[in-house]
Amino acid sequence: MGVWRIGTDTLAQSRFTVSALTETLASFHALEKRRTVPGRRLPTAAQTAGYRARLAADPVVASFVRTALRRNWIPDFMSPPPRPEDRTFHDEIRWVRQTPAAVALAELATAPGEAVPPELAVPDLSIRVADLLHWVWSHTVRPDWPNRRRVFEADIVARTHQISTGGWAAALSGMRQGMRWLGDGRLQINTHDHPPRDLGDAQLLFIPSTTPRGWVAWDQPQRYAVVYPCAGLLCDIGQDTVPHALKALLGPVRAGVLSQLDTPKSTTQLVALNGYGLGTVGRHLKVLLDARLVRRRRSGRSVLYYRTPAGNQLVGVQSTAELFTDPGPTADRGRPERSKHQ
Repeated sequence: MGVWRIGTDTLAQSRFTVSALTETLASFHALEKRRTVPGRRLPTAAQTAGYRARLAADPVVASFVRTALRRNWIPDFMSPPPRPEDRTFHDEIRWVRQTPAAVALAELATAPGEAVPPELAVPDLSIRVADLLHWVWSHTVRPDWPNRRRVFEADIVARTHQISTGGWAAALSGMRQGMRWLGDGRLQINTHDHPPRDLGDAQLLFIPSTTPRGWVAWDQPQRYAVVYPCAGLLCDIGQDTVPHALKALLGPVRAGVLSQLDTPKSTTQLVALNGYGLGTVGRHLKVLLDARLVRRRRSGRSVLYYRTPAGNQLVGVQSTAELFTDPGPTADRGRPERSKHQ
């Protein structure tokens, strides 16, 4: 299994961050594999057609994609962990663009499988790859980036709270498939048969994304990163799982907020999940607080809301009742509600 040896100081100084390039890579994979991502549809027909046309216009890039996107592997130069000075996608993509072609080819040669195709031996290989990622960013990520960023930042708040209450072992073990804290300075990052890696005094980053599984990245020896699925949050977007009886009792917005508070969440998270304004969410939270269905507590600079036992019982009873109720094909389920995320 792949294990990273992490010193106490490195773990203590590690941090969560948001990366536009990381999210672009997740969308790049979704486009290439025609794969849906949590909480989102498959890439649109227009996006897919544009992406295929982009590859058809540059056979070198098309060959690179076939070579680079192999199972459980991604070239290091495509996914550099963000540096402290990086603030935008353009800050991050410059490191891909500036990679010498010889370095990019050498990394491709380390991938399992077939040899590197000869047509990739061009002096501007890294520039072509960066241009492709820039296209993916512009056409699939940038239009929705403010909302995605809010959701990622909300996830970071929840993860930070989890660390403060349950420690790193609890937070890391549930972060991505195959990863868990082994103790004694050892972090299992996956179940593959790789030799242990000593991070020394490197910077360690944790980056949320819409990726369904995640990956690890590094710029040795300075920076290492764990890219993980934005747990639970994006999966909830656009999926109406609120019991109908609860919506009839409390109203659709209030019922949705209460249902989503199975784990502590900030108002920022709830805004991102529901698509309603901060004032709207705040007003409904106040009603739920007054009814003693939720409570709140401070975690660092954020205020987290969570259900009380009474709130848990109310949601649980309505959910259970709906499971065992068959209203029949002619029953009146009420008017369908318009999704805020269509």
